[in-house]
Amino acid sequence: MINKAILIGNCGKDPEIRTTSAGKKVATFSLATSDNRKNDKGEKVTTTMWHNIVAWSPLAEVMESYVKKGQQLYIEGRINYRDYTDKDGNKRYITEIVANTIQMVGAKKQDEPKPSATYPDGKQPASISDVRELEDDQPPF
Repeated sequence: MINKAILIGNCGKDPEIRTTSAGKKVATFSLATSDNRKNDKGEKVTTTMWHNIVAWSPLAEVMESYVKKGQQLYIEGRINYRDYTDKDGNKRYITEIVANTIQMVGAKKQDEPKPSATYPDGKQPASISDVRELEDDQPPF
């Protein structure tokens, strides 16, 4: 059996870091993913979904040091369902992703590396003129 979720989205809030009574850190935060489609009138419609993410040590320690609200993340993990009874006696249900891999995929403008020139087949250009030719063919972003 397989229970695996893969998400790429933006961190909805700074991770909340707690330490268990056993001394293990746990990070919780929300992740926003978007789905784009066209409606019947041909207009672009974006739907945002929110996911609850849980990361245990050592991932929680990385989250504490490096991840902030708005940062783009790649997350792999398992889907977990749990329930609890709130203070008013109502049963509540939670769906969350328990992360086993988190990678920061979005870079700040000043930290972005300069684009490198590589042919589509992965080979490097043979000369500087080949690099210039590749740069001229790049679409503007």
